Amino acid sequence: MVARVSRRWFMSGALLVAVAAPLLVPSSAVAAPPKPDTITIDGEELEGAITVHAKANPELFEALLSQVNWMADAKGQTGAPKADKLGRKYTVVVRVGDQSKQTYDLYPLAAGGPRAYRPAKQPDKRKATNGWFYGRLNMSETLRAAGVPLPEKPETLHGGIGGGDRVFDEDTLNPGRDLDKLLADLREVLLLNGAVVLVITLGLAGISLLVRRRTR
Repeated sequence: MVARVSRRWFMSGALLVAVAAPLLVPSSAVAAPPKPDTITIDGEELEGAITVHAKANPELFEALLSQVNWMADAKGQTGAPKADKLGRKYTVVVRVGDQSKQTYDLYPLAAGGPRAYRPAKQPDKRKATNGWFYGRLNMSETLRAAGVPLPEKPETLHGGIGGGDRVFDEDTLNPGRDLDKLLADLREVLLLNGAVVLVITLGLAGISLLVRRRTR
């Protein structure tokens, strides 16, 4: 009878450890989705769409990608501005190979600073909502570097500390940081780690009980 119980405890502990083992594999071991490699820019005043490839021009590609990728899962930051205050619209499409994944409308010359719009209908069919955002302050300069005919001007923010004009670095303002999403991700990680610890603890307890019974 004792042998049967010990055998059951041993099998249960081994099964729990086996189930928990895959959860301990580093996340880097999971195949990562393919990264975007092409960005296209289109607008009414352009003779044709501008295409930027990551391999051909990596610095420009990353600069353009940083203008839009933070909006993928972010919550809208502002209401819809008046149409006559937006200025020129440029549609930016992020692609992976031949497949379009994300699309955004950029308004670098909007009154009060650059604006960006994320349509709810995305080419990759993911769930999204319509959202308006404050664009990065270097939006017009980045688009101009890609070939968009925009006037050359320093990226400044009027007012602020001291009431003067202040030039901001690209990384000074990061509207992509969503505190709610960060907390949700952190909670998910903590719950997963807690589940792994619980499974391992139960498995070790079963093995420990088996060893103790056999040594009696």
